[in-house]
Amino acid sequence: MRKLLAAVVVASGLLGAGWFIGHGFEARRHDRFVTVKGLAERDVKADLALWPLRFVEAGNDLAKVQTAIQHDEQVVLDFLRRHEIQSTDIAWRTLDVTDRAAQTYGTGQYPSRFIIARTLMVRTSDVDKVQLASQATSELVGAGVVLSNEGSGNSGATYLFNGLTKLKPQMIAEATQHARAAAEQFAHDSGSHLGGIRRASQGLFQILARDKAPMLEQQRQVLKTVRVVSTIQYNLAD
Repeated sequence: MRKLLAAVVVASGLLGAGWFIGHGFEARRHDRFVTVKGLAERDVKADLALWPLRFVEAGNDLAKVQTAIQHDEQVVLDFLRRHEIQSTDIAWRTLDVTDRAAQTYGTGQYPSRFIIARTLMVRTSDVDKVQLASQATSELVGAGVVLSNEGSGNSGATYLFNGLTKLKPQMIAEATQHARAAAEQFAHDSGSHLGGIRRASQGLFQILARDKAPMLEQQRQVLKTVRVVSTIQYNLAD
């Protein structure tokens, strides 16, 4: 679990009165305040995996293409079973049959007249098994299954975190505590006393990829970071 980051004082380290006037600190007799931000973070693990698998067969004999796609269905099911994904977590989605000769566009020249695409969806809370299985799809390719990423197909597994509601109260409290600690420190350093809250704003909760690598999508990562920032203005008194 990552340690909570300390709160950040907006005006921290800058003691010029002119700067404060423009950035949230007004040295008026009855209107002096400081604006601080409190940050709270949690490292979490996805609790739901969604994994679409789409595979295709093509040929000029419809019956043979149907037989081939049925064979692929069994190969895919056997693959998922070997990776301990339960049958109750598997749902068949679509069966798309394309007859190129029946299409109104095109030149009429094509290597295969019929294309059949089959899609299933794995939906499970056992994200570890899906992660391992998704890293072993070369087994399917080796067995002759042609995976497709067209339409709603094999774009990879998506990992979701649905436990945000339980985290919110504690994280908000921690962010607020950190903001107050920063405000108290600022008041002490400036020879003032911290008064009551003048204004408060809770930021949106964000779910981010734990590893901050460029182009890394959080929905493709099992491990994530939940973040919230609270912005609070406190009155200052002599």
